[in-house]
Formats: sequence, structure tokens, C-alpha cells
Amino acid sequence: MAPSSSLFLFRNFFTCHCFHFLLLILTFSVSTELALGFCYSSIFSFGDSLADTGNLFHISDLSLRPPHFALPPYGETYFHRPTGRCSDGRLVIDFIAQDLGLPLVPPYFRGQNASVVNFKEGVNFAVVGATALDDTFFEERGIHNPYTNTSLRDQLGWFKEMLPSLCHSPSNCKQLLRNSLILVGEIGGNDYNHAFQSGRNIQEIQSFVPLVINAISSAINELIELGAMTLMVPGNLPTGCVPYYLTTYMSSNEEDYVAETGCLIWLNEFAEYHNEMLRLELNRIQELHPHSTIIYADYYNAAMHFYRSPLEYGFSREVLKACCGAGGPYNFKATEECGYPPSRVCDDPSLYVSWDGLHFTEAAYRGWRSGSYLAIRASYQFLYRGSPGDCNYRDICNTASLYSFSGVISNYNYCSNATAFYVIVSAYPDDCGSA
Repeated sequence: MAPSSSLFLFRNFFTCHCFHFLLLILTFSVSTELALGFCYSSIFSFGDSLADTGNLFHISDLSLRPPHFALPPYGETYFHRPTGRCSDGRLVIDFIAQDLGLPLVPPYFRGQNASVVNFKEGVNFAVVGATALDDTFFEERGIHNPYTNTSLRDQLGWFKEMLPSLCHSPSNCKQLLRNSLILVGEIGGNDYNHAFQSGRNIQEIQSFVPLVINAISSAINELIELGAMTLMVPGNLPTGCVPYYLTTYMSSNEEDYVAETGCLIWLNEFAEYHNEMLRLELNRIQELHPHSTIIYADYYNAAMHFYRSPLEYGFSREVLKACCGAGGPYNFKATEECGYPPSRVCDDPSLYVSWDGLHFTEAAYRGWRSGSYLAIRASYQFLYRGSPGDCNYRDICNTASLYSFSGVISNYNYCSNATAFYVIVSAYPDDCGSA
């Protein structure tokens, strides 16, 4: 069920020359850096465990049984201690902040427990286990969330409560958000995860997708109304390649698996369905708000690179196994979480894509945003927005293996009256013929 196209929209303002923001274009066939000449002053983040930098950690009662991600070996690679991140080290949001020259984005609830926390350069509202839909939706259907009752709506509420403390007038708040990068997700994966864990069938869970997309859309529109100009919205991951799902839905039928990767076909098709619906909605929002920029981050296809060619990206041949686990074909047992005995951690997490069977290693997250991997040829189309005839449309197909996007941009003649340009990345080889 492969989508027909993958669109990324970025905006570059010519009036800002502070630095270039290096951001990975996460595509099916491209892993490269994009130079954005924009001075982002802060990052605001919403999402779940793929983005949480410590919120659930700070609001959990550690005197009882601590959540497993509050224990070693979590955090061992970079922080050398658990920080509340569901990984051995940094997440995508951490790499983005470092690329921007900003501090690592502090969790919102760290500020509730500390005397001085600087939120001027960003705040992270993401929470492990958070869903796009409200908790009442799941309660009514008997679906249990083992981590939290936090939804995207709750996170947006915290953000709106906190915002006046950072900017003391509506105009100042709009200026702050205009200069900020807003990360909306990854969110939505847990809406399906909790349902799968509760034993619901694929037909019922698939009916959740339009509701999840609508919840994400509502949050994006509200953020834009508040003044947000640049929003990055990740899609879902290839769940059919995740050790938890491979263990839970292990099949004796070889036809259930992709021969090349060993991933479960039907679960990956479900993730692609969510992503296609999300892309369509983001395109609709972009048309409604042409002066804002919506960035779709294709986590799915970025991750699929590793599963198709693990050795090429520095991972081991056993790419479907978790680094930290308690044994089994995929080194994952749901009742024996990483951090608690008898689970054991691998010697070198950098050789693994999966950290604990549900989340990813720092090496995987670094790979998603790093420009060090070869960029595969793709179709780059530049479309200037403005009055008809203001700018020319140009198309590049199969012209280079791109390490630096700026090198390609320099070949273009900017129209003198343009204030911004938009980049549409069509990332499927068929768009340019054979690659």
C-alpha cells in the first residue's frame, strides 16, 4: 500500500542570516541535510515517548516501582544516566536542538519541580504513552493506557497556560511563535499501540485513524492561530518491524512477512495508511494557511532504510532484535521490561536499531537526521509562491547524490520580488524515471 508521493514543505526567509538550520529530509530515498536560513529562537514540542525528554519521569512516583525508563541502562550512551528518555541516548528532538545551536529542550514538568528552568528557548510537552485522542475515548471502549491519561489536547492546554509567562502581550506571543520551530509529534502511534495491546482487531483500530488525524489537525490549526509559522509533523513508524509487534504477532506463515526485511506486512500497511491520511490532511492545512509552513517528517521510510540495508548504515545483521531485552527471537518479552531483571543490555547499542523493543537507539535517531549517509537520487522540485508569473518553476531529476541541499539551491535564480520560497520534495524514484 505504498503512497503515491511524499511532500515536504520548507520555507526559507532571505532576511535572516544568523545560521543555517541543518535538518534531515526524511524520505523513502533521501537522507540529506537541508539548509534553512532561519533564526529559530526556540523549540516547542508535543508528542509521546519518541519525543519525551523527561516529563513522565518527573511526574512519576519514583518511591514506588519506578517506570523502567527511569532506570539504567536508559541514557547510558550520551547522558550516562536515565533522564526519562526512552532510549540509550538522545532523541530526534535533541539532535534538532543541537543542530540549531539551542539547548536541549527541557521537559515542561521539570519546571514544576525546579526553582529555575529557562523555557525561553523551548519547552517539551511530550509525555511517554500520550495519545492524540482524549483518554475518555479509550475508557469508553475498555482500552487501557498503562502509562498516562495525557492527550495531545492536554499538552496544548499546558502550552497555552504557560505561554503568557514567556511573552506578555498577544503581539509578543505571535512574534515568539513566528520565530519558533514547533514539533507536533510523533503522536498517534499510542492510540493504536494501546488498542493492539488490548487485543482489538485491525478493523476496529483502523476506524480510529480518521479521528486521530482530526485530533492532530485540530492541534496544528490551533497552534497556527496562536502564531506558529513552522510546524514539523512526523508520521508513524513501520510497526511491522518493531520487536514488540514481531513477538506479539509472530506467524508461521512466511507470506505474512516481507522476505527482504522480515517485517510483518499487514502492520506496515496499517502504518502507511495512517501516514497517507496524515499527508493528505497536512496538504489541506497548508492550503488553508499558505503563510505557515508544514513539514512532514517521514519517519517510516527513514527507518525502512535501516531494515533493508542494515550493514550499509552500520547496524548488525540482526536488525530486528532489541538491544535491551530478556531473550526470545527478537530479544523482547512484554512482561520483562528493559531496566528490570532478567533483561540484559547489549554490549554496543550503536549496532542496533531497536533499543528496548518499542523504542529506538540513539544511533537510529542520529541516522534519521544525519547528513552523513549517501543521499539517493530523487526529484527535487522548487515552486515559488507569489503572484502568477513572479517566479519560474524548475525541476531537477537525477542530477546528483546530494550531501548538501544548499549546493543545489545555489544553482537557482531567485526572483527579485520573492520573500520566500517553498521546497516540495517528491521522494520516489519513479518520479524521475529509473534511479
